[in-house]
Amino acid sequence: MSLSHISHWESGRDWVIANVRQDSRNRCRIPFPLLQTLQCGLICFGVGAAMMLPQNVLAESATSSTASNGLAVHQFNISSGPLETALNALAKQARIPISFDNLDLKDKTAQELKGSFTAQAGLNHLLAGSGLEAVAQSGGYVVRKSVTPTSQPATLPAVNVTAQPITGPTDGYMATKSYTATRTDTPLRDVPQSITVVTKDLIKDQNILSMDAAVRYVPGVGISQGEGNRDAVIFRGNNSTGDFFVDGLRDDVQYIRDFYNTDRIEVLKGANGMIFGRGGGGGVINRVTKQASWTPITEIGATYGSYSQKRVTVDIGRAINEVAAFRLNAMYEHSNSFRNGFELERGGVNPTFTIKPTARTTVILGGEYFTDNRTADRGIPSFGGIFAKASIPGGVVDIPGVVASGRPSDTHRSTFFGNAATSPTHTDVWALNSTLEHAFDNGLTVRNRTRYANYDKFYQNVFANGPATAQDATGQVNIAAYNNATQRDNIFNQTDFLYTLNTWGIKHEFMTGVEYGRQVTTNLRNTGFFNNATTFVPVPFFNPLALTPVTYRPNATDANNHGVVEVVGVYLQDQITLHPQLKAVLGIRYDNFDTNFVNNRTSTRIHTTDNLVSPRAGLIYKPIETMSIYGNYSLAYVPRAGDQLSSLTLTNAALKPEQFMNLEVGAKWDIRPDLSLTTALYQLERNNVIVPVPNDPTRTMLVDGQRARGAEVGLMGRITPQWSVMGGYAYTDAEITKTQSITAQAGAVVAQVPKHTFSMWNRYDFAPWLGLALGVVHRTHMYAAVDNTVLLPGFTRLDSAIYIRLNKTLRVQANIENISDIEYIASANNNNNIMPGAPRIYRLTVVANF
Repeated sequence: MSLSHISHWESGRDWVIANVRQDSRNRCRIPFPLLQTLQCGLICFGVGAAMMLPQNVLAESATSSTASNGLAVHQFNISSGPLETALNALAKQARIPISFDNLDLKDKTAQELKGSFTAQAGLNHLLAGSGLEAVAQSGGYVVRKSVTPTSQPATLPAVNVTAQPITGPTDGYMATKSYTATRTDTPLRDVPQSITVVTKDLIKDQNILSMDAAVRYVPGVGISQGEGNRDAVIFRGNNSTGDFFVDGLRDDVQYIRDFYNTDRIEVLKGANGMIFGRGGGGGVINRVTKQASWTPITEIGATYGSYSQKRVTVDIGRAINEVAAFRLNAMYEHSNSFRNGFELERGGVNPTFTIKPTARTTVILGGEYFTDNRTADRGIPSFGGIFAKASIPGGVVDIPGVVASGRPSDTHRSTFFGNAATSPTHTDVWALNSTLEHAFDNGLTVRNRTRYANYDKFYQNVFANGPATAQDATGQVNIAAYNNATQRDNIFNQTDFLYTLNTWGIKHEFMTGVEYGRQVTTNLRNTGFFNNATTFVPVPFFNPLALTPVTYRPNATDANNHGVVEVVGVYLQDQITLHPQLKAVLGIRYDNFDTNFVNNRTSTRIHTTDNLVSPRAGLIYKPIETMSIYGNYSLAYVPRAGDQLSSLTLTNAALKPEQFMNLEVGAKWDIRPDLSLTTALYQLERNNVIVPVPNDPTRTMLVDGQRARGAEVGLMGRITPQWSVMGGYAYTDAEITKTQSITAQAGAVVAQVPKHTFSMWNRYDFAPWLGLALGVVHRTHMYAAVDNTVLLPGFTRLDSAIYIRLNKTLRVQANIENISDIEYIASANNNNNIMPGAPRIYRLTVVANF
């Protein structure tokens, strides 16, 4: 037979490698100049030259295992589509040569192939019903017309695989493993901690574009308003603007993130100091980015939605050769809002390269530019400070001295208080990332990660700075203004050493390493003076637009700071298998946190050093392989510089860092390989909170100031092959345990923490080309601030979506948020920065895959 095509794996130099595979040593050699080039590139990205790259390339796939019949079993992840594309993907993923005639494959398609199979079984599946067959030949396969035509699709034979049947980190809505929680490849049920993963399928199905949408269906996690210029997440009652990470490295500047280049979002709850260092008191969010691989991808998406939302995304990935692959993700969006005067424009581009010079060595290089321009919207004020009422003969009167809970002001949800036109916020992010991982023959694996990021952020807001005095023509609202500029350079470098050891029947999975970080921050704030005279101006409640000219200049207490933080962390973790049914996770981390802080306004210089010791101990009992019952203890710390490194003063410089202690017990059950149920009970205590000394406000002291107790239940995966779900229930009892100020009294409920939340997203596929989804989000009431004077009512909101596949190239989805168009409060920053929920929102997305 005359072959007009050889699978791309065999083209050029690949064909040489395919023939070298026949050598008895099963090895070939990479040219030395290539090694020099790679090593120089790694040095430029900060990973150093401490490790010399091996010069031998193992031709055997690193992801293969062995079936009971002795044949190699490979992990395949091949989407349905053109047969030629599917055969090329199988050749790449199994690293075997496949030859075929293009004419034989014309207009033929292949079914999806995911899971563990031998090469022959995988080929049989792809060729089912095509009239073609795969015949082993010359170390590979030849695809030809079948000499024994069959009318029935081929059935894959059963394969017994020696490794665990986990084919990837996610499967539909269910996550199967986490690299971030332990920095090792660990099934989620073997991690003694509550973790929720928002998978790539869920990101697509819900059309997740913001952090509040990302955590909407995550039990125990809420969103704060963030003054309309930053992501702010509440983990089990603890508000944070800095506990964000990208591929395990810190991304802590206050800005609003996008998920155009995100593969999945990992939400780790509880104190996480042992893995992440300072911060992480209530939890962290880690974005795992899309990376280049040898599976070709071309995806273009376009979205049009309510309020003139227009968004375009591009995802292109290709193999350069058998050693290198690239991927490019890009996004542009422009939109208005239901809020008067609001406008958003953002864009991003993220190229990545994956290089595998040997079967044991992986190098990943990437860079990103992201820009976000929008209106800083701080919502509406409250109508607070009202007296409790009592009924008396003849009417209702106030009860003197007894203040009832206030409420959000009764105004249209589109009303902007202040001036949207003079409230811009702008963020530019430039980042470079690198990962080097090498597995030595002796079982030692070394991984180095480096991230450099430059952040340039500016925001200005003219906003409501007090409650409405009345909700009629006599009512007024005070408007204030300020602006803030932050520049930060981050450099973080982690080096992990992983080694597995069996001693006296006990298995140890060691992970140890060192992390270095340096953060240089400049922060400048200016106060707005109306008519260059006063710091606030009253406006009518019925027409709260502030048009008075504003001059921005430094006030007496405005920030003008420059800080340099250097941190060196050393950590050790051991995952111990004491018995097939009993495991332990023990870890400890030491951080030297050194801060040099200059207040340029007063010329004050402060130097502090914090020595932080963050332990973690977890025990896992597995009554059956698919179920685990665990207990966990962990600590985390936030130094006095705060999560944004700008809170250091002479009055608090010598005080101990805030401490967060988490105690947690729970259970995880993989009901089926694609359905998981999780439960957790926890107590999270926040200690070393600064409060004034009683009867002497000039001095401060530390108290054990806050406690959250709660329960969480999560369900994710497939109820049936057609029905996918993700969501859960959370009960949170968070309170102030010691009086901290006149507005934070003992017994007060922690701000913006509802006692009950429930959310569940359901997708049902009626046919391969048609799916429908329905989501429900319920939240009980909560307080806007810790003084508990403004009550935000609870709500129940419904979302929906429809998914239609038009052909093998095009699919369409329509998402509708708040389908019943209820009025509700979505989030708050304080008593007078309250964000109304959006009305019914439509989004239509068309995605083309080539």
